[in-house]
Amino acid sequence: MSTPISTDICIIGAGPVGLFAVFEAGLLKLRCHVVDALPQPGGQLSEIYPKKPIYDIPGFPEVLAGDLVDNLMKQIEPFHPTFTLGERVERFEKLDDGSFQLFTTDGTEIHCKAVAIAGGLGSFEPRKPAVENLEQFEGGRGVHYMVRDPEHFRDKKIVIAGGGDSALDWTNFLANVASDVTLVHRGTTFRGAADSAEKVQKLHEAGKIKLVLSSNVTHLHGNGELKEVTITGNDGKAEKVPLDCFIPLFGLTPKLGPIGEWGLEIENDAVKVDTLDYSTSLPGVFAIGDINTYPGKLKLILCGFHEAALMCQGAFKYIFPDKKYTLKYTTVNGAPSM
Repeated sequence: MSTPISTDICIIGAGPVGLFAVFEAGLLKLRCHVVDALPQPGGQLSEIYPKKPIYDIPGFPEVLAGDLVDNLMKQIEPFHPTFTLGERVERFEKLDDGSFQLFTTDGTEIHCKAVAIAGGLGSFEPRKPAVENLEQFEGGRGVHYMVRDPEHFRDKKIVIAGGGDSALDWTNFLANVASDVTLVHRGTTFRGAADSAEKVQKLHEAGKIKLVLSSNVTHLHGNGELKEVTITGNDGKAEKVPLDCFIPLFGLTPKLGPIGEWGLEIENDAVKVDTLDYSTSLPGVFAIGDINTYPGKLKLILCGFHEAALMCQGAFKYIFPDKKYTLKYTTVNGAPSM
């Protein structure tokens, strides 16, 4: 058995919010160990859409998701965080002295003074449309539930299905990559951002994409490789469309996984927190990012950054209840190293 890892804060989740929490903890001279079930840092940004541009990060008019992760990793380098990747935290125990022991799927043991859950949506899987033979074309045979690398779709004919932000954003982006883009949506209005929907409409009017509303992709065709889809309108009229790739983007189904069994107060599959410091119902355990819930919650990366800063202040007070911390500005003192 390997030697247990000892740290101040164990951060569960290596997405952007978890990574920024390492920085904020470092400013307080708190050591962090980060655990994530994915094989690399970055969470959904690395796993699902590393090449997707993000527009609402302060100071960056536009930044690719993967580049944001790279910048965060560079930002936390001075604090020398340690990582356990490709393993999921299965259980944890609170010890008599208020500290915690955590155990991963591979038997890694971590001893820490506070726990920060930054697990995004928890474990997740794509929502699949009700198409009878969908699974026949998974695994690189034409159906893609996420866009990891837009270059894979260079000069290809693609059909995107969905009406949310991901469907709209990737339609706008891939219009300049693929040779032919068709967006299929079952309704007449979109759930995504109005600005993105307006861009899609303008591309359609300019003849750069095809927009098919009040319709669904109902069948896939091909002999081992996807060659055509059937698009059926709400009026019953059907049309076969040749393509290379079908990209259904109906979001992710979040699952709390083991976190839901840790005795924390849960509401609508999210961990309830106190917005004073994003503490949970169990003292010493905090939750930040998409995994938590509170009145007025916004699932935005920038909101998660704010939560991380306040959480670290709360963790400092939990770990050092008799020690007073005086806020120091990085513009005056710089970013200390450890």
